[in-house]
Amino acid sequence: MTFDIYSLLSSAGGGFFGAAIGGLHSFAFTGLMVLAGILALIADPHSTFLSDIAFGPAFGPHIAFAGGVASAAYAARKAELAGKDIVTPLAKFAKPDVLLVGAAFGVLGYLLQKAIAQIPWFGSHTDSVALTVIISALLVRIIFGHCRVVAKNGSGASGWAAYSPVDGGRWIEGQERFVPNTVLGAFVGLLASFISISLVQAFPQLAGVGQVFMFGISAISLLLLSMGHAIPVTHHITLVAGLAALTFLPLVGHTWLALLIGAAGGVLSAWFAEFFSRLWLAHGDTHIDPPAAAVWPATTIVLAIAAFVS
Repeated sequence: MTFDIYSLLSSAGGGFFGAAIGGLHSFAFTGLMVLAGILALIADPHSTFLSDIAFGPAFGPHIAFAGGVASAAYAARKAELAGKDIVTPLAKFAKPDVLLVGAAFGVLGYLLQKAIAQIPWFGSHTDSVALTVIISALLVRIIFGHCRVVAKNGSGASGWAAYSPVDGGRWIEGQERFVPNTVLGAFVGLLASFISISLVQAFPQLAGVGQVFMFGISAISLLLLSMGHAIPVTHHITLVAGLAALTFLPLVGHTWLALLIGAAGGVLSAWFAEFFSRLWLAHGDTHIDPPAAAVWPATTIVLAIAAFVS
């Protein structure tokens, strides 16, 4: 594993900034930087804006968003806000220690992602950024949370019913039920697959990253969620669907078939997200991100199947 002091110090700044403006807002900025990175690659195929800025120390979700998550959980221990609150800009409290926790977890996120990416086969067949977000959030709950890592809904029910959403704990209400969530995954997946394929066909220099364009759109749309609008959360769907479509297109040879495979990837990620929302987020007291929890296993499944059939 290689790292440099320049990036390490920058990651501290990224985590601090994510905490200062709120984790969700920092992730929306990630989306904006992703779109800028795609435009930069179209203009210059050698541009490193996407990797160095959008997914690097400044706005990488494993750094900025993870820093916001950690700082919110730390602040909650001081009874200043709910530990799952990733919207409130934590700079409002004017407490440097709260923001410094974000800086520390920004550095941790940088190191964790680098380490995961070095794991033989797995590191190149998963989404190391998403997995880092989850490992960081699990550590946050262990260190700062008051509940178990896997939290039940308190209803006294047994089995899977003990994790069902209730009024006191849920993620996105419109995505809780199986059929609506499946339909969302399929059709948002179709859209993301079409845009990903179209971009790469028009601009071959986007090969390998074309799937992140719709991911960026989905991330930016979360600004509306922070304003109280009941929009769906889709970045886990668009990212995995686009990846599946682009990965399988050269294997199946037909764009329409790649679209269907992308839609299947979107459904798989939608299912994973709701599963993990019930297991980790809905009834816990710190934020463990369902989309990130969905992206890394869905990505691994897509890439593993592609490697097997190719």
